[in-house]
Amino acid sequence: MASGRQRLAHGWSVACGPDVSATLVREFVRPAVRALPSTMARRLGCCRIFLRAAADSSVTSQWTETEVGLDVSVMTGGCDDHDAAMELLLCFGQALWLKLSDAELRAYWNLLDGELTEEITGEIDEQALEEKHALLAGIRRRLGRYGGASFAGTAAEYVHCLWHDVTIRTGRDYLPAPQLRRRLELLARWFPPDRGYRLFPVEQPVRRQGADAPYRCGVRHI
Repeated sequence: MASGRQRLAHGWSVACGPDVSATLVREFVRPAVRALPSTMARRLGCCRIFLRAAADSSVTSQWTETEVGLDVSVMTGGCDDHDAAMELLLCFGQALWLKLSDAELRAYWNLLDGELTEEITGEIDEQALEEKHALLAGIRRRLGRYGGASFAGTAAEYVHCLWHDVTIRTGRDYLPAPQLRRRLELLARWFPPDRGYRLFPVEQPVRRQGADAPYRCGVRHI
């Protein structure tokens, strides 16, 4: 049974199973939710978060729409606290995909179409990469799944960059820095960072050596 419900930013709340550490909420979930822009939170609506340490590895995190808002259950077993918080952000991104306006959907699909035209083979996370590979292999019915997966990963990474400094890996399987920046800037136009948060540093790093050099994406506070 979950412990008492705790208040979070945006009027949201979180409840934890008995095996979930207080550190996860205090140092990861709470600051991650706080970094989420208010405009994005309003689009998602009221949200109740449940953190559970599932013993069954086949149980995955999930979210559902209810009469009172969004319920998100994150299974924390087998992953570190940071990954659990990222799983939460990914659930937010999946839910947000279904709440985009027609104009926003067209803009995002146009962005993806440009990346495919540029023959960008990498993606923002493993799920999006898997869907993209299936699409590039000629499975056209995966187009919708690819769009949703890529957007969810992008939305999660956008909030991640607002939450704290992020180092992005480079290589064939990863979304290149210019395309990543383009996606993040699109999200920032739709859902501007709240006061005290910034997507990119004031001075952008310009010296990079080699294809595997890290790319610093964002800062937490100004």
